Amino acid sequence: MSVSVADRLLSPVRLGPYELRNRVVMAPMTRNRAGEGRAPTGAAVRYYEQRASAGLIVTEATHAVPTGVGYPNTPGIHTPEQVAAWRRVTEAVHARGARIFLQIWHTGRISHPSLQPDGALPVAPSAIAPAGQLYTGGGPQPFVTPRALELHEIPGIVEGFAAGARHALAAGFDGVEVHGANGYLLDQFLRDGSNRRTDAYGGPVERRARLLLEVTEAIAGVTGADRVGVRLSPRNPYNSMHDSDPAATFGYVARALDGIRPAYLHVSETRGGEEPLVSPALRAAFGGTFIANGGYTQALAESAIARGAADLVAFGVPFISNPDLPERFAAGAPLAPADRATFYGGDERGYVDYPALDRAPAGTLEPAA
Repeated sequence: MSVSVADRLLSPVRLGPYELRNRVVMAPMTRNRAGEGRAPTGAAVRYYEQRASAGLIVTEATHAVPTGVGYPNTPGIHTPEQVAAWRRVTEAVHARGARIFLQIWHTGRISHPSLQPDGALPVAPSAIAPAGQLYTGGGPQPFVTPRALELHEIPGIVEGFAAGARHALAAGFDGVEVHGANGYLLDQFLRDGSNRRTDAYGGPVERRARLLLEVTEAIAGVTGADRVGVRLSPRNPYNSMHDSDPAATFGYVARALDGIRPAYLHVSETRGGEEPLVSPALRAAFGGTFIANGGYTQALAESAIARGAADLVAFGVPFISNPDLPERFAAGAPLAPADRATFYGGDERGYVDYPALDRAPAGTLEPAA
């Protein structure tokens, strides 16, 4: 039986070794609510379990090594306690029939000595400070000039990601997403606005992309290529990021990743503005599963899937305030607005207290876009 355009978003899809119940992905979102020892709490178990009607959940960014920390109360995956806490999350999500990938990151220069072991400087491809301030446990602090990684240190960065993947499997995750987006370490190496190196990891795009590709291959060696995904953000200026030729830079990365054959390529790119979208070229260059992200509504997502612009679509903010988002899509129901004041940090308010549609009080919903 053929699937109508309106049903494609909610139709099953194959992703690597998994059959997903629908094409709705919960996008990775930092919530700054990890507990003691930067381990997920019981509230995190409920948070992810509530949203397990998604076909795939990608967790909040999680640091694989202590030096990868860039914010207060973000979780890790490098201690036995963290692994055990994440295992409670994966068990809860699996009990509801969803798949869950752990997003692994290293924040690089987006950090501060107060967040680093022994008060060390954050590391980066080059000693270039981002503009602005970073929120630390002691309040906002100006970004410091990071220390450029020495060539001999880079294999340790790769191994740190691989170790995180091994711990992710131990915690029961179905796979790992490499965070190569939003101005963090791998993105810092990739874009020429933050990478001024002249060695084997700087200069032309083939060398700037080397660390991202080495990390992806190392994780694939742990999980299998069909259980690793990569997230990119070609035009996102967040964290003082820019590149002189995003189409060439990210086009090269998409073609190179196609040779590794990861489970998916996840591209975050907001439509609109004067610059042309890079996503269509990346979709054409990458032969595997393509996840689109960036301000999608249900209608836009259905259209993207129908015309072949994406295989799955990731939703961020709508999943915060609508834990049962796929069910709301299926019912054509209104979406609840999100309280942005509770996005980061705090208690369970704005985290696990958004009701499902059948428990939402009257007057709290807004029409679905």
